[in-house]
Amino acid sequence: MKKVRLLVSGRVQGVGFRYSAYQLALDIGDIYGRVWNNDDGTVEILAQSEDAEKIAKFIQEIRKGPSPFSKVTYVDVTLSSFSDYHDFRIAN
Repeated sequence: MKKVRLLVSGRVQGVGFRYSAYQLALDIGDIYGRVWNNDDGTVEILAQSEDAEKIAKFIQEIRKGPSPFSKVTYVDVTLSSFSDYHDFRIAN
């Protein structure tokens, strides 16, 4: 199981970024985790998959900015350890 934490900076709040990340995870398939806004204006994503190629594709698309209104300036990607998820959700 590959697990990553993404911290996304740029114009990523108030532009549908979380919903777009959620939809991207569903479109790629077999991506599970959570996405939420942080108080500092960043968006944080925990993502996991058995398929490393799917995680790589997810990260690549997040770097592009899945929402047409977003502008991603930086994505910090780190390997992470967290409890397993069985779906992908937008967290509050």
